[in-house]
Amino acid sequence: MTAAACNSGESWQLDTLGWDAEFAANFRPYQDQDLHPARVAITHNYLYQLYTPQGEIMAELAGKLRHQAIRSDALPVVGDWVAIRKHSAEPKAKIEALLPRRSSFARKAAGEPTRKQLVAANIDTVFLVCGLDNDFNLKRIERYVVAIQTSGARAVLVLNKTDLCDDPKIRQASTVAVAPDTTIHAITALTPSGTEPLLAHLTPGQTCALIGSSGVGKSTIINQLLGSDRQRTRSVRSKDGRGRHTTTQRELIILPDKGMLIDTPGMRELQLWDDATSINDAFEDITRLANECRFRDCFHDQEPGCAVRAAVKTGQLLSSRLNGYHRLQREGHVLKERQTELARKVEHRRVKIVHRTMRTLRHNRLTDEK
Repeated sequence: MTAAACNSGESWQLDTLGWDAEFAANFRPYQDQDLHPARVAITHNYLYQLYTPQGEIMAELAGKLRHQAIRSDALPVVGDWVAIRKHSAEPKAKIEALLPRRSSFARKAAGEPTRKQLVAANIDTVFLVCGLDNDFNLKRIERYVVAIQTSGARAVLVLNKTDLCDDPKIRQASTVAVAPDTTIHAITALTPSGTEPLLAHLTPGQTCALIGSSGVGKSTIINQLLGSDRQRTRSVRSKDGRGRHTTTQRELIILPDKGMLIDTPGMRELQLWDDATSINDAFEDITRLANECRFRDCFHDQEPGCAVRAAVKTGQLLSSRLNGYHRLQREGHVLKERQTELARKVEHRRVKIVHRTMRTLRHNRLTDEK
């Protein structure tokens, strides 16, 4: 079943779509308003394809919600639960409210240093798919893992294309160093048996998302899990292992008796959105060691009595792990400064508008008095 087949007549139980007691509690205020729950399958600007117990329907934002959603992250994205109003006389339903998100994978919008871009919401597990060919990149893996852990979902690394790697175990061992305590599967998606390790994470009611660069094999993995060639696939360049986008939109796909998958287009870049505090949470090994540092605000750089640098010297912590921590911390601080500067400018602009309005009102009042 695809989100494009809007009139197929197929229907689902709410729990098949991932509905549970938490979402039901969040929906309770809308029960007496003749509203119904639905889950976003595909977004088309301000038009949405939704999964409902009655089948797939098209919907658009109600005017009130559209005007209230000033921020882009306040608009529904794939995976969101929404409250809709259905009218038999109208071909489209109206999305009246957005339910609170359990998790959300976000990044800094490409080319826009102060805008957050949500990729998908209400994900239980993120399959971070990485190719073991020429596009293998540990720094990129580390960055993705931080973003996934910050999102509230669980990260599972899928090292695809073992058939194109001379020694997959070496690259798997190096991946463990940048993603400790993370489940890792080394597979080839060219055969149905190759994707079997992923089935343990795909259980009814659970939502998984596939995220990674173009050409890493996300569409091939989905085809194997579905048992059909549903997603288009393309070959990659042999020089650098990079591919062209075969998935052009985010989509929630229902796997019969196996939960749901969110397919996403390949990302040419992933820049973190959250600040340095969230990065600390993702580097739990360094955070634990930092508790033994002499200074509470130790940067683990040149300070005396630094337990983190001492762990590097003894081999307890890899220097590459600390270097990655420093690199992402610097990026987080820069982003925070830009966001603070943007907020200052927005507030300054707001104050100017208020003062201008007050002067206009005062001038009009004085004119009327004359």
